[in-house]
Parts: sequence; C-alpha cells; structure tokens
Amino acid sequence: MTLILALDRARFAREIRATVKLALPLIAGQLSAVGMSAVDIALAGHYSAHTLAAVAVGANVWILGLVCVVGVMMALSPSVAQLDGAGRDGEIGPLFRQALWLAVALSVLLWLGARHVGPLLALLGVDPALWTDAEAFLRALSWGAPGLCGYFALRGLCEGSSWTRPTMLFGLFGLVVLVPLDWVLIYGRLGLPALGAEGSGIANALALWLQLLAFAAYLKFGRRFRHLELFRRLERPDWQALRQLLWIGGPMAVTLLMEAGLFVISALLISRLGTIAIDGHQIAVNVASVTFMVPLGLALAVTVRVGHAAGRGDATGVRYAGFTGMALTLATQAVSASLMLAIPHAIAHIYSDDPKVMALAAQLLVLAGVFQFSDGIQVVSNGALRGLKDTRVPMLITVFAYWVVGMPTGAWLTFGAGHGVPGMWIGMIAGLTAAAVLLLARWITQTRGERWRRLAVTVAPEPPLA
Repeated sequence: MTLILALDRARFAREIRATVKLALPLIAGQLSAVGMSAVDIALAGHYSAHTLAAVAVGANVWILGLVCVVGVMMALSPSVAQLDGAGRDGEIGPLFRQALWLAVALSVLLWLGARHVGPLLALLGVDPALWTDAEAFLRALSWGAPGLCGYFALRGLCEGSSWTRPTMLFGLFGLVVLVPLDWVLIYGRLGLPALGAEGSGIANALALWLQLLAFAAYLKFGRRFRHLELFRRLERPDWQALRQLLWIGGPMAVTLLMEAGLFVISALLISRLGTIAIDGHQIAVNVASVTFMVPLGLALAVTVRVGHAAGRGDATGVRYAGFTGMALTLATQAVSASLMLAIPHAIAHIYSDDPKVMALAAQLLVLAGVFQFSDGIQVVSNGALRGLKDTRVPMLITVFAYWVVGMPTGAWLTFGAGHGVPGMWIGMIAGLTAAAVLLLARWITQTRGERWRRLAVTVAPEPPLA
C-alpha cells in the first residue's frame, strides 16, 4: 500500500508539473487578450466619453461573434492532442489544413455579422447616438476576422501538440503592436487624421493580421513542426473532417456564447439602474475577468493533457489529468477569493475614488469572491470534458445553468425583489454553481470505467511512464 501511495503521489506531482508548464504560457496569453481590451478602453476613454461608450458597445457585440468563432476553432486542440497521444502524427497536418478551411468560412460569417449590427443594436436598446460610431468601429474591425480565425487555428495546432509558448509570445506581440496603432489611429498622429472609434477598429484589425502573419511565419520557418509539412500543400475541403470539427466545436461555441451572453445581458439589464450601478458592476466584472484567466488557462491545459492521455489509451492518465487540473484550480481560486473577501474596498479604490461606486464595487467583489470556486470548477470540468471531445451534454448543462437557473434568478432578485445590482450577482452565483456541480458530475460519470474510450481516437499501445 505504501508503495502504491508513493507511486500515486509521484504521478500526481508529475501531472502537476506538466499541467503548470502548459498552463502558464496560456494564462499569459489570455491576460494579453484582456490587456488588448483594456488598451482600447483606456485610449478611447481619454479621447472622449462618447468614443469610449461607442467602443465599449462595439466590443461587447464583437465578443458575441468572437466567442462563437473561438468555440468552433477550439475543436482542433483536443483533436490534435488525441492524435499526438496516439502517435498518429501523419494525420495532424491534413487535419490542420481542414481547420484552415473552417477558419476561412467562419471569418466570412464574422465579417458579414460585424457589418450588419444595426438591428442588434436596436434590439439591445443601445442609445441611438452611439450607433454611428459603434457601427464604424465594427465595420473596421470586421476586416480583422480572417486574422482572428487563422490565429486560433494556429493556436489550436500548437496547444494540441503540448506547445503553448507561442500562445504567450504572440498574445504579447498583439498587445505590443496594438498600443501604438491605437494611439496613432484614434488620436490622429504621424500626420494621419483622428478617427476615434473607427481608428480603434482599424488598429485592432491590423493587430489581428500582424499576429496571424507573425505566428504563421514562426511555424513555417521553425523546426518544431517541419516533419508535419503544414504549409506544403492545401487539400480540397474534406467534408467528413469538417463535419467532425463542427460536431465537436459547434456545442463549444454555444457553451461560450451562453456564458458570454449571461454577462453581456446582465450588464445591459444593470444599465437601467443608473451610472453608479454601471460603474460598480464594471469594476467588479473587470477584476473577476482578470482572475478568471488563471482557471481558464488551466482549463486549456487540462484539455490537452486529457486529450493526450485519451489518445494513448491511458485511463488512469485521463483521470489524473482532469482531477489534477481541478486541484490546481481550487488552490488558485482560494487565493483570488481570499483577496476579494479580505480587501474588497482596497481593490475597488484602484478603479475609482467615488465613495458610492467604491461601496457598491466592494459589495460585488465579496460576491465575486464567493463564486470563485464555482467558476473555476465549471471551466476546468468543461476543459477536461473537451479533452474527451464530450461537448454536447456540457452545452446543454450550461444552457440550463446560466439561462434557466442563473439569469431568471438574477433578474427576479434585481427587479422583482428589489435587491438591485447584488441580486444579479447572486443569480450569477446560482448559475455558476449549478454549472460546476453538473459538469463535475458529468466528468466523474464519463471517466468511470471505460466509457471515455468511445470518445477517443483509435489508440497506440500505452507508453511507459516518464
């Protein structure tokens, strides 16, 4: 028994090291994406309050399309991870090139959607005074759709192959190039006219293209994937391969849309309660978004670890990968929850000096501290299930948790019971908790016995433990 426990502890320690090694660059990459959004908001805000509002509206609409694209393209990572784990490297290049066709199709849809948002702005009740600049921002940004979709295809390939450093490098690269582009195009520097919100859209589109081109050059001329011959030829679309990617990625797109929609609609509902409510809510959401990047990065790493173990037929490895990710998430979320519960006023003061805004933000940060564990468990459980290519039932779980439990509860507490903004956040806690419990239960069920094997590729013989 002692020997077994020692071996278990040794394997657990190795799994922790492997997961952290994968996750740290992914976390940095996700924080870079948050940084790009912060740069847009900061520079637009210093230009004018109107431009800030237009960029904020346009960015929220863009997010709804972006999460759908990202969700579909995330199908590549577990697919590559399972092929890599099974030793079927020869199939990775063709699958990647089919993902490029999928990226082309998605970029056309995103381009069209971003250029025809007038009815959506009206449906969401956006101030008509913002429509012109918000639409200008989105029309300019729409030209970056191919860059965005191609970038996530390259990310999926690298992450699925357990190589996450490029996500960090090119995430930071995008942030670095966006700052001067935003400054020049919003404010009209270097002899160019000041374009305001439209300039921000152009800057983001250029940054997305530069990210894609730099990333593609890095892979083409590097040695890491030379044996895969990624760019040697481009086959015609393989409808069976594309259907498989869509079968996995479509539900993930819906899942991400449900979660993003929960926060977007919550913000729109809260906007009815006045400026103090909007500002306090925005501060708390911003803090929670930053801390969420840690479990999100862990979830992306867990997807790869689970997929790799499933591909090589390692039942124990599948379970270790999932539960190790959850243990790490509980540890990191304990830190963020402790900070939010212990010093909410100090955190709020970083963002505002208004006593009323600070008081509300601090109250909401306490509630954000409460849902740190639920938020972490739901995202990592979802990531683990993605590694098994199990996406359809998790999609239904998130629809139920966020839109049958979370949103109705929050809306009723906010407006029906008169609890104001905290009522909406209690609804978020209810939705995230329901998602965490149900997704964790799904993971336990799917990894019991041999059920997970039906979701994995045909496997190679199990290699010895390193």
